Amino acid sequence: MDNTYDLPLGLYWKNKRTQVDRIVLPFQSLEIIETINESRATREKEKDSFFKTDPNEVLNELKGWRNKLIWGDNKYVMSALLETFAGKIDLIYIDPPFATGANFSTTVTIGDEDEVEHTKEASAMEELAYRDTWGKGLDSFLQMMYDRLVLMRELLSDKGAIYVHVDWRTNSHIRLILDEIFGASNLVNEIIWSYRTGGVSKTESLPKKHDYILLFKKSNKFKVNNKKERQYLEKPFMGSLIDKSGKYYVDTILRDVFEGLINVVDNNTIKEYNVRPVLNLASERLDYPTQKPEGLISLLIEIASNKGDLVADFFCGSGTTAAVAEKLGRRWIVTDIGRFGIHTTRKRMLEVEGCKPFEILNIGKYERQYWQSFTFGKKTKEQTLAEYTQFILQLYKADALPCSAFIHGKRGNKLVHIGSVDAPVTLGDVQQALQETLRMKQKELVILGWDWEMGLHDVVENEAEKAGVKLSLLNIPREVMDRRAVETGDVQFFELAYLETELKKTKYGFAIELKDFVIPNLDLIPNEVKKLIKKWSDYIDYWSVDWDYEDDTFHNMWQSYRTKKERNLKLTTDYHEYSQKGVYKAMVKVIDIFGNDTTHILEVTNE
Repeated sequence: MDNTYDLPLGLYWKNKRTQVDRIVLPFQSLEIIETINESRATREKEKDSFFKTDPNEVLNELKGWRNKLIWGDNKYVMSALLETFAGKIDLIYIDPPFATGANFSTTVTIGDEDEVEHTKEASAMEELAYRDTWGKGLDSFLQMMYDRLVLMRELLSDKGAIYVHVDWRTNSHIRLILDEIFGASNLVNEIIWSYRTGGVSKTESLPKKHDYILLFKKSNKFKVNNKKERQYLEKPFMGSLIDKSGKYYVDTILRDVFEGLINVVDNNTIKEYNVRPVLNLASERLDYPTQKPEGLISLLIEIASNKGDLVADFFCGSGTTAAVAEKLGRRWIVTDIGRFGIHTTRKRMLEVEGCKPFEILNIGKYERQYWQSFTFGKKTKEQTLAEYTQFILQLYKADALPCSAFIHGKRGNKLVHIGSVDAPVTLGDVQQALQETLRMKQKELVILGWDWEMGLHDVVENEAEKAGVKLSLLNIPREVMDRRAVETGDVQFFELAYLETELKKTKYGFAIELKDFVIPNLDLIPNEVKKLIKKWSDYIDYWSVDWDYEDDTFHNMWQSYRTKKERNLKLTTDYHEYSQKGVYKAMVKVIDIFGNDTTHILEVTNE
């Protein structure tokens, strides 16, 4: 096949671009923020293996391969992966948003009681679990998919293939785009997945109760796993039948069914039916929008890959692909743009028996740097910074104060400092802003930041109290980079939550107890949620501890979290023993019911 993508035939839409904007990001731009199910000794021994420039070293399981859960826009993530993983991924499954132009909410259970549930809608305290952020209309959606499918093809190995899961709204459009990028001759199959939800529309003779899964190979080196395919075909099927009159039947169990015409005995009469077989798959539910059953993904992965192969999903949602790949002995890389999806996947993987070590990464500052240069670029560095600062001030409804290096604006009686896009707000930043606040003889200071130095909240609270300044730390939400969210006013800043802990020492070792968790902006939480909160711990969905934090990656050494079956949350850790005497740092990480994380550092003296 011709390696160019600008072919004479294909689908056209308004302002179509066939030359994909190349975002050159180094592999190291993917920052490891947490490791799970791995000892610190193992991590220290092999921590450099992730950053090997030789792809064979990074991919070699014996050299310290760890599966990867990555938070960020998949276009940026894939751009960073290309340096090392181009031509190395054996199978991709994606279930992208279907250009609905809608924001989806997800259901969470509040507190310890199984029966208390709340369907979360858009809230200033969270990033939506699943947001169609690709702009307005079908044209924007198709360009988004085109750009990403080009990158996915480059990541696939020569023996690789890709499943693209779509519904009736975009099936024909995506099929033509795949024809253009992969070549029409590389279509392996169009799989119909039927499902049993809802009923037949009153205005239509047939229900739209099926999706399409398009399977394309990269080259003729791809081989279907025929042995696995035959195993699945030997299982009973749930058949969908259409007789000669066009009448539609469902839920008829058939064996040894193939697609086509068959004879079925019905009320002692032999009738001819047109059969479209679908597997009768059990479905586990995590109350996550667009979630697909594990049985379906298992079938797809087993047919198109082998043990040890590298599987990827760049719209991972609740993590079904990762969970199935783990159980089937495949290596995996999965990504999602939403923090709630990343958190849901983290918990799901912890529930997989014998789950191998994996790491959570993000591409935060590099994504923001590109956004800043793209939005305010092609100017001097000073002009870009000035326009970025003015943009954030306008969103926060503050006026600019250009006369100070550390105070950027003012909102009412509050001075405002804006953190950099490419670095966390540090204690030094806060101290300088506090000094400038005192010099200007003001008593209130607001600091807006994308990222924060670990454990900062506890330290700066004392600094502000000594200075006699009322200090507020507010997160700059990711929606700032979403043009549609900005245009619709769906951008709000919320104050950092904080937690209180108590360190306990006994003859068995040390333990940490959660004593309180405070979300300052209760007015931003929907009333229907607040009504369900009975105690402070109801806001917590998950917490974990790194007993030996060394100002590097957070290493998850203990955790407690809620599941649909187990609602109780432990508020005290198991006892931890240190092998040597000394002073250690223990970091506590709490993730609330909105998917936001809060950290706290304790000093532990082992005498």
